[in-house]
Amino acid sequence: MPEGSSRRFPVAVDIRIASDGWRKAMPNVSATLRRAVRAALKDEIAPRETGVSILLTDDAEMRKLNAGWRDKDKPTNVLSFPAETAVDPRNPPDYLGDIALGLATCRREAAEQGKSLADHVVHLTVHGVLHLIGYDHMSEEEANAMEPREVEILATLGIANPYVAVTRRAAPKPVKKPKKAAAARPKRAA
Repeated sequence: MPEGSSRRFPVAVDIRIASDGWRKAMPNVSATLRRAVRAALKDEIAPRETGVSILLTDDAEMRKLNAGWRDKDKPTNVLSFPAETAVDPRNPPDYLGDIALGLATCRREAAEQGKSLADHVVHLTVHGVLHLIGYDHMSEEEANAMEPREVEILATLGIANPYVAVTRRAAPKPVKKPKKAAAARPKRAA
């Protein structure tokens, strides 16, 4: 599809919010994620009805999923579960797969990276969608294909390159108050 196309992308995005913290952390989270999914797929696959499911959960659930599917007993930010082992971009399947996002890890990473939670979650959603259609980053060659694509998609959404470190202004160091000198005590006679 030519760049700058304004066609409506026919993708169904089913979002399940399993942790209420998501609603408080990101108002309009469902609309934000739908926009991210559509942007990620727009120039990647033929315009055909397809679907993606997203689970917004907590770190305890992400830890269970990560342990069960990847043998890593720790929470993670995003997991992708492709429905197909290979996706033909000219003829995508009716259903692409599932993505899960863990709130506490996403919050912590966004804070560490000096980004808004919304921008970080959109990036992770785009990242997850690209995994569903066959992108990966296990090798340098794969990462060199996937990461620039993420950056391009995020730019269409007004989000800065997530792979460039954000320089944060260092917080001023607290000024130490001088200790009060102890009052001289008279020596006791022995």
